[in-house]
Amino acid sequence: MTEESVRRATGRPLPRSARSPLEGRVVAVTGAGRGIGRAVADTLAGAGALVALGDLDEAAARTAAEEICRTADGHAAGFALDVTDTASFAAFLDRAEERFGPVDVLVNNAGIMWVGPFADEAEQTAVRQFDVNVHGVLRGMKLAAPRMRARGTGHIVNIASAASKVTPMGEATYAATKHAVHGYSSAVRAELRGSGVQVSLVMPGVVDTELAVGTSAGPTRRLTPQDVARTVLSVVLRPRPEVFVPRHIGLVPWVSALLPAKARAGWLRLVVPDQLAALTDPSVRAAYERDSGAAATQTGGAAPQTKGRTQR
Repeated sequence: MTEESVRRATGRPLPRSARSPLEGRVVAVTGAGRGIGRAVADTLAGAGALVALGDLDEAAARTAAEEICRTADGHAAGFALDVTDTASFAAFLDRAEERFGPVDVLVNNAGIMWVGPFADEAEQTAVRQFDVNVHGVLRGMKLAAPRMRARGTGHIVNIASAASKVTPMGEATYAATKHAVHGYSSAVRAELRGSGVQVSLVMPGVVDTELAVGTSAGPTRRLTPQDVARTVLSVVLRPRPEVFVPRHIGLVPWVSALLPAKARAGWLRLVVPDQLAALTDPSVRAAYERDSGAAATQTGGAAPQTKGRTQR
């Protein structure tokens, strides 16, 4: 990564004494086989980090790591990771430490989304989203934070969503999971104050990944995974509690809070995409929702066991 690219990401020049801004720091990224997680791994490895990529699709994680090592001259390794399983998550962190050393930064990125009318959502579909999007983050924080606190340093970056603060129609459960991640991150940040362990929340708008296929970005542009990855790099280099991507969408909840109820409803209709209206052909999401386990039959039963794409 060049000095100019670091300057653009952080707003500050790279110190002349530094060869790479993250050189030697160990970063673990969940849901890193593709999408946002893959872009984050690429970007942080390019900045000198030693990156452990975890994914339910172990082959995708290993392939991504091999490509980072080959094309970016980075240091990376891919591992199996099921964020819904505590033993799997603990093993992922253990393997990262065995390979590279103590984890300095954990990026909780894995997530899934179902889109449609709330009344049509199967119970197990909602449960699966909470298992991955909420309990996956809780699990990662509970496992990583004590290790970091014992060393007196560390950083947990949770990739949430603008849906942490607003509520798009058609994404009721997904928005609920992201509100939960926001609340949990805020509370844990307060508990860890003074420990040397930072907690940051990155909240992007709609990103051009499999998770968002068939949805609308509304009045803002659709982001790329690299847009989010550059923000994560910036946050790792200069920790902040909360960051929106792009920054201006942070105005939406701020303005909403100032408006009376009727005006607020009209304002939100203008600026928050209606995903029910956008999804004119639900079949375009069928492959993603099947492979990610984000869909279940309305009759209930166990959530599908897939090799799964639990990442964004």
